[in-house]
Amino acid sequence: MEIPKHDLPSEWEEKWRREKERCKKVIEDSEEGLERANQQLKWIVASNDSRTGLRSRFTQRSGVVKSSTSSGDTVEHLSEESFVNQELYCSESYSKDIFQVLNEFWKSSMLTDLTLVANNDKKFQVHSVVLAAVSTFIQDSLKKQSKQSDHSNDHIRTLSLGPEVHHIGLQAVVDFAYTGSICPLTNSSRISCTALQLQFQQALSLCLRFMRENIEVTSCLDVASFAEAYCMFELLEETNDFILRNFLEVSETAKFQDLTAEKLLELIRRDGLCVPTELAVFRAVYSWIETDPKERLGHAGVLMTGVRFPLMTFREFREVRAINMRMECFGNDEVQVELYGSALKEFGFQDKINRVRHPKDVLAVVGGDRLSPDRGHCVASRDVWFANSLHSCTGLMKEMEWKRLGEMPDKPRFRHGVATMTGRLYVVGGCYFYTKDDIMKSIHIVYLFLFPHSSYDPIQNCWKRLADMLQFRSNFSVVAHEARLYAIGGDKEINTNIDSVEMYIPETDSWSYVHPLPEVLSGHGVNVTNAGIFISGGFNSKYECLPSVFLYDPTRGGTYLADMASDRALHCMEALQGRLYVAGGVCNLKKFYTDQQACEVYDPGANAWTMVASLPVPHVGAASAVLEGKIYILGGYSQDGYTETRLIHRFDPCTLRWQNMGTLPGAITDIRACLLRLPQCSSVSHSLKYYIL
Repeated sequence: MEIPKHDLPSEWEEKWRREKERCKKVIEDSEEGLERANQQLKWIVASNDSRTGLRSRFTQRSGVVKSSTSSGDTVEHLSEESFVNQELYCSESYSKDIFQVLNEFWKSSMLTDLTLVANNDKKFQVHSVVLAAVSTFIQDSLKKQSKQSDHSNDHIRTLSLGPEVHHIGLQAVVDFAYTGSICPLTNSSRISCTALQLQFQQALSLCLRFMRENIEVTSCLDVASFAEAYCMFELLEETNDFILRNFLEVSETAKFQDLTAEKLLELIRRDGLCVPTELAVFRAVYSWIETDPKERLGHAGVLMTGVRFPLMTFREFREVRAINMRMECFGNDEVQVELYGSALKEFGFQDKINRVRHPKDVLAVVGGDRLSPDRGHCVASRDVWFANSLHSCTGLMKEMEWKRLGEMPDKPRFRHGVATMTGRLYVVGGCYFYTKDDIMKSIHIVYLFLFPHSSYDPIQNCWKRLADMLQFRSNFSVVAHEARLYAIGGDKEINTNIDSVEMYIPETDSWSYVHPLPEVLSGHGVNVTNAGIFISGGFNSKYECLPSVFLYDPTRGGTYLADMASDRALHCMEALQGRLYVAGGVCNLKKFYTDQQACEVYDPGANAWTMVASLPVPHVGAASAVLEGKIYILGGYSQDGYTETRLIHRFDPCTLRWQNMGTLPGAITDIRACLLRLPQCSSVSHSLKYYIL
């Protein structure tokens, strides 16, 4: 298609040509001419903008600043204002990708400009900008080095870190600088020292977190020495607490024999020392002396002042007498020891001084019922109690000091559910009396403990009513899993159990149904591990005790695992050290039930159950919790004797034995227990102590 051509008048074309030549000459002759031409253009553009309301692209854009380079080029830089109300497109993998490239540069020594020298003259070629960004020590050293001399023409600088910086630790923190990850499994102390010396704060934080999360019997003394040497008081406190809680096992390690006499005395004098009997403390001291009797026998007298002989029984003290006789006989002219006389004076003529431990978490019991001797029938409770201290008394005798925290609002309850989540205790459902219409679906939420559908906040010291469940439930379980509460199975009325599961969302204060159980259940045991929600035993629709165990998923349902060796219901199930323990309850006996005192432990890796020590007495409908690495079974009753079990028993997975821990202060049967973290200044009612031999 041919475009028609329109010719301008010849005089117009001539005038345009002369004007263009004149303008070109002005621009070429001087910068002032160029400026005048630009200014004239701006006036014309501004006039049109004002008249039409347009904004010309020739106007300088807001947020654009022009600058000239040394070569005369003009570079535009966006100011901060230009980003206001503008959408930015970011690469999520940018930092990761860049550091992957830098890591490859480092491994191939490409563009490295700094040499770090550790002990044994071990050298590391690195990029100064990378190391200076993560280590304030290296950053300050490079700044100081730059001020002292001119290194502008140097391609490689050297920084000697001294013999105290170990090359293994330096290798780890340099690798961290490029990758952001660290593996302190075998050299945590050495890497932590280097990170501390060179001020790799983020690497140090990871190492300390690893130490706290992986304190073990074999390594705790080394961690304590490291924390004390570098004044890491928080880590030292946690490690010392671990040593006190596991003193019996720690005293059997080789590292224990390397303790100084001063450190050993400091440990055994602590009130919070956890031992099954004071004889264990005496044996630990004797073992330490026996490692090097010639050098250590002289410390025996002062070390024995840390042993609390009044807490021993006569049978235990006979062993003390025999060993003291042995040590005194082995004394020489240089070292004279007279131990038995002072030990006997303490044992027979001084008041006992109990060891009292105050755990960081407290063991709380909520609700329940008990037989009233005055009324001749069971009375439900609204009380909330907590044990704030554990006492080691004479011999194997233990006691727990209980304090009354308060009481639940509204009605008392038993056969309810309790769970803790984000520092709050939830109390859900249950019964308040013994008739068909007394099963509740209300819930209260508590910071310290929870009542029916209420929540109790220990710091605010108040209860808060939450949304009701969708179904009435008693003899069921409530667990917290992935920031949600799950109410699992139970009885909706007397002799009618259900398979439904409800999920509670705190953000919306609402309940909703999730995948049901494979079968109806009540009186079952539930616990949560990293693998998910485990459910064991319970009553089926015919109210027969079951041996079955399955892993429950709220979206997919249940996956059956290996059966327990024995059927059981109304029992306790707790997770400890990666394993699941079941204890107590009842089992089938023809058409009736009988006490189930056998206990079992489940290994998820082997999908197998193993028998452990049986309970000393029946615990049917008891409460349970794990405190400081030990399982507590609280209260319940005996099916065979129709009597209440007021006792508390504690299982130690190291000794595989049950230990009597005293008695409950209030309600005994169908109670529920949990762990709570109380504020330091929490107000509590009067305290009571209960003793048991």
